[in-house]
Amino acid sequence: MAFENEHELYSAVEAILMVADQPLSLSALAAALDRPVAEIRTVLNHLRDEYDGKLSAEAIAAGAVAREHGYELREVGGGFRLYVRENFDWAVRLFLENDNPTKLSQAALETLAVIAYKQPISRGQVASIRAVNVDSVVRTLLSRGLISELYTDSESGAIHYGTSPLLLEKLGINSLDELPLISPFLPDAMSDFNVEL
Repeated sequence: MAFENEHELYSAVEAILMVADQPLSLSALAAALDRPVAEIRTVLNHLRDEYDGKLSAEAIAAGAVAREHGYELREVGGGFRLYVRENFDWAVRLFLENDNPTKLSQAALETLAVIAYKQPISRGQVASIRAVNVDSVVRTLLSRGLISELYTDSESGAIHYGTSPLLLEKLGINSLDELPLISPFLPDAMSDFNVEL
């Protein structure tokens, strides 16, 4: 695709980063926008500096004011993704606490249970256990602060999730050891699964 100017390319990269739910590699961004990898690397470096409040000499000369954004561009898990800047976590937490008083859906509760009992666990593993796509449910649980990203697997790039201290607070327990045993709800291994033919 031909971009009318450099600013349009920067905006296109930003737009993709805004909707990404996992880190995007340089090659994936370059392929999506049909641009050289080196050019995308330059754009990402510029955006990172801009978000961090670092301005070029030209921008300062033009009267621009440096301002650290509430989000930052991080390189994690072999790719790039936008994250809330750590010193603004409090603002997001306040927003979520005040804006989302609704109850969790059945799908969210089931996904949360899988994460609580099997953590650390990747999104793909949760989807495999539940046999449905869990992308939007995981985003909801993350946005509400009930789960958190624990680490990114260096080989697969998969983000592994676990429960957050907020979940313990909401459940009124001190540790995951206080979760009820799940074994009484599982099928008995000795039960007869034969059916009449």
